Amino acid sequence: MSQKFKNKYRIPSSRLQNWDYGANGAYFITICTNNREFYFGDIIDSKLEASELGILAEKYWLDIPEHFPYVELGNFVIMPNHVHGILIIDKNASVSEPVETRLIVSLPETIYKTGGFAGNKNPMLHDNISRIIRWYKGRCSFEMKKIHADFGWQPRFHDHIIRNEKSFETIQNYIENNPLNWDKDKFYGK
Repeated sequence: MSQKFKNKYRIPSSRLQNWDYGANGAYFITICTNNREFYFGDIIDSKLEASELGILAEKYWLDIPEHFPYVELGNFVIMPNHVHGILIIDKNASVSEPVETRLIVSLPETIYKTGGFAGNKNPMLHDNISRIIRWYKGRCSFEMKKIHADFGWQPRFHDHIIRNEKSFETIQNYIENNPLNWDKDKFYGK
């Protein structure tokens, strides 16, 4: 780990190196709040009693297919300090016109000459999981900081490529039962 960027050590990517994260498939995503702070509410009687920020976290998760028409949502849950969800990419499905936003990620790709220092490997030039999560985290952050100025996400997110039906079912059950098992959750104690 001797490589540095902007005088900081780089953490090797946890992404599967030979996988195209824009490929059709199902992906299990976990996104945590910064320092695992409980911004989204509390679990009471095995259900999330959502705060204002928790309501926004759910709203923008549900908005993902409007901004990325090739994405279908699987099970998801908003927890006090993290979000679990399944994103299903299906680029073969019929696609409607893209929704215009003021974010640079919504600009046509022809505007980009290069992908900055990453060149063509810049994830924001491609329709993939990184671009979707970047939009989600950015949209949430923009709105949530109006309510709670200290709100923030951890810099990265966890993903798992769901490779078969059994794994898909196991992960769906895990997401569905997450609030029931909150006191045993590794994110519970921060």
